[in-house]
Amino acid sequence: MDATQLVKGVLDLAVLAVVAREDGYGYDVVRRLRAAGLEDVGDASVYGTLRRLYSAGALTSYVVPSDEGPHRKYYGINAQGRDALASQGKTWAAFAGTMAGLLDEAGVKA
Repeated sequence: MDATQLVKGVLDLAVLAVVAREDGYGYDVVRRLRAAGLEDVGDASVYGTLRRLYSAGALTSYVVPSDEGPHRKYYGINAQGRDALASQGKTWAAFAGTMAGLLDEAGVKA
């Protein structure tokens, strides 16, 4: 199974979850996703997801000056984003539970 396809399907949920824990700028979000185990996540995919979630009204943004280079655009979650996170989280939990049940019935150990 291609893990990159799975990541694409849940990237919105993963980004919302990471930003809900702590605001972050693009590469920081990428780094935290990879540290959590999503090693196949692409930089461009995360940057695009952040911009899309911001445009959709699920995230806020603000700029922080940096002594080490250009200013960084940080993203934070707002009420609409928290609602999306809760809704998508429930959908994911139900799907993951269904898949776990199917695999268990097939004798596959996760």
